[in-house]
Amino acid sequence: MDQRLTLITLGVRDLSRARAFYEQGLGWKPGHEAEGVAFYQLGPFALSLYGLDDLAQDACIGTPGSGFGGIALAINMHTRADVDRTLAEAVAAGAKLLKPAQDTFWGGYAGYFADPDGYPWEVAWNPGFPLDAEGRLIHV
Repeated sequence: MDQRLTLITLGVRDLSRARAFYEQGLGWKPGHEAEGVAFYQLGPFALSLYGLDDLAQDACIGTPGSGFGGIALAINMHTRADVDRTLAEAVAAGAKLLKPAQDTFWGGYAGYFADPDGYPWEVAWNPGFPLDAEGRLIHV
């Protein structure tokens, strides 16, 4: 499995409030625009803000309060086949498959696994997020 991180997603209770904090408060500039989510380029990876309930549902974790800490890590891949291969490698290494890879509503392909301590990792192919040869996000 590739040793890298491309995206950290924070599950937020109020997206408007969170965006105001990062954009007006900290002066960060948003990247890729999509309804219900905000992206910020952080060097070779990105931070996304997404509704807490929506993130829990997307990762097939359950409702907040069930032990889900409201954060998901992600590895973006070059191809759909890379997503399948990486999920299989994680499961073979002892990860729990939370959500098999499938087409997404945003036009990509993604699935989730949990590491032995339950931290969710999304493995995704996103045609809107180009990667360099080493798998670093070029821009969001």
